[in-house]
Amino acid sequence: MPVFIGRDREARRAYGFDEVAIVPGTTTIDPEDTDISFKLGDLKLEIPFLASAMDGVVDVKFAIAMGKLGALAVLNLDG
Repeated sequence: MPVFIGRDREARRAYGFDEVAIVPGTTTIDPEDTDISFKLGDLKLEIPFLASAMDGVVDVKFAIAMGKLGALAVLNLDG
């Protein structure tokens, strides 16, 4: 049964971390044949991590270290 927000807007089902499980399968993949990099516009990142723009998480040194590893860290310029 659909749940509506307001008059005509239907709510979408969302899942939390504790509601999703990854089950191992019978197919195995050689790690050398995998590519976990992704593109964000013209920027290609080698590892799929994006550090949060929170003062307690990311500072300039941490952002530089993440960049050297092939990830992305967002600086909070308000704090």
